[in-house]
Amino acid sequence: MSDKLTKTLNIFVRTVQTGSMSKAAADLLMTTSAISQQIKQIEQDVGLSLFSRSPRELTLTEAGELYYQSCLQMLAVATATSEQLQHLQNCPSGQLKLAAPVGFGGGLLSEPVKHLINQFSDIDVHLTLSDEPIDMIRTGIDLVLAIGPLEDSNLIARQLASWPLILCVHKNHALAQQPKITLDDLKAHNRIAHIAVDPALTHLTRGESTTLPKARIAINNMQTVIQFVLDELGYAILPEPEVRNFLATGELLEICTDWQLPHYDVFALTPARDTLAAKTKAAIKALNASFSAI
Repeated sequence: MSDKLTKTLNIFVRTVQTGSMSKAAADLLMTTSAISQQIKQIEQDVGLSLFSRSPRELTLTEAGELYYQSCLQMLAVATATSEQLQHLQNCPSGQLKLAAPVGFGGGLLSEPVKHLINQFSDIDVHLTLSDEPIDMIRTGIDLVLAIGPLEDSNLIARQLASWPLILCVHKNHALAQQPKITLDDLKAHNRIAHIAVDPALTHLTRGESTTLPKARIAINNMQTVIQFVLDELGYAILPEPEVRNFLATGELLEICTDWQLPHYDVFALTPARDTLAAKTKAAIKALNASFSAI
């Protein structure tokens, strides 16, 4: 409800409750003339007389009584809505609609989500995992996690982390049996790749740059890329945080470690609004703290 409409309804209600335009004017810090003009405008808009006027008092007509009761209901709704909005701005609460790439469902979100639901009892989390672009405005998503670089858009991007990419192969793959693996060795084996991840490699000492052989298997889902490597279909560039457990157990091996891959950046995307709800601010803070520790 607009501020102008709320003000108009308040003028009418106060006039009814005081029984006098002059008293309503005094209460609302307005002139009696301004009150009178507002009442006349309301009656013109409605097309009916709302007051029976006499030199001493104002009494409501049947239409006026109906309009008065409607005003009370609308103002009550406006007040309740205002209080709820204020609560959202100051206290994290409500349903947080969060979207992230499928790979983040492998454990990267467990800690920040746990923090949110433990610290804020009024927050519920609705998580959507998808590697496809998400229309935040149409879907009503509060916060989207995205991997950079980002295309230009009308969204606000806040960087949360910068994580390494590494070349990996399964411990039982033929490549893993070689004492020292070179880039030339990779040509005889299948490369698996995410369709959006194909960066160049830079030699740690010589500084030269090169690219990997063309991928035999291209996939649009990083979790599937990881699974194919685990299933010994080939080698791949993988995000280190998502395969850290497999590296720690020795199931996956990092190869060609004399070559370096660039980091990939993780961003929190929000609509371009003047203010963010407290739940969204709390989520960004929790994600930032958790991802920074990885």
